[in-house]
Amino acid sequence: MSVTGPLTSRRATRLLETEPLQGRDEDAVASADYSSMLSEEEKEELKAELVQLEDEITTLRQVLSAKERHLVEIKQKLGMNLMNELKQNFSKSWHDMQTTTAYKKTHETLSHAGQKATAAFSNVGTAISKKFGDMRSHSIGYSIRHSISMPAMRRK
Repeated sequence: MSVTGPLTSRRATRLLETEPLQGRDEDAVASADYSSMLSEEEKEELKAELVQLEDEITTLRQVLSAKERHLVEIKQKLGMNLMNELKQNFSKSWHDMQTTTAYKKTHETLSHAGQKATAAFSNVGTAISKKFGDMRSHSIGYSIRHSISMPAMRRK
């Protein structure tokens, strides 16, 4: 069967298109019934092309699978495994993030806020310590006065 003629050249042009179908284009193609517009010869050509495309897709899947297996073998020979790749990707991503302007500004802001919070907690701690010290000296004085005055009161 020969695959020449106007239908074949239209198909060849469509194969060269690089833009994917948009949603409404797919809907229009799916809902259209072209089978009544095609001659028996054109239908046979399309069926042959369909079979050929399905065979090519199957072959490509097999080739891809074989290449993926080969890739895994090479990585194993090089001592690369999933965990090492994840570590490397994480390290690289972490480094890339740390070098961004946003990270640097955020780090600087949080560092400054942390210093202020530390100073505030230190001041609060100092104030509490001073207050406890005042209370202790006051309670010791009260305790001494109370212990001195209690026996004197009992003697009366």
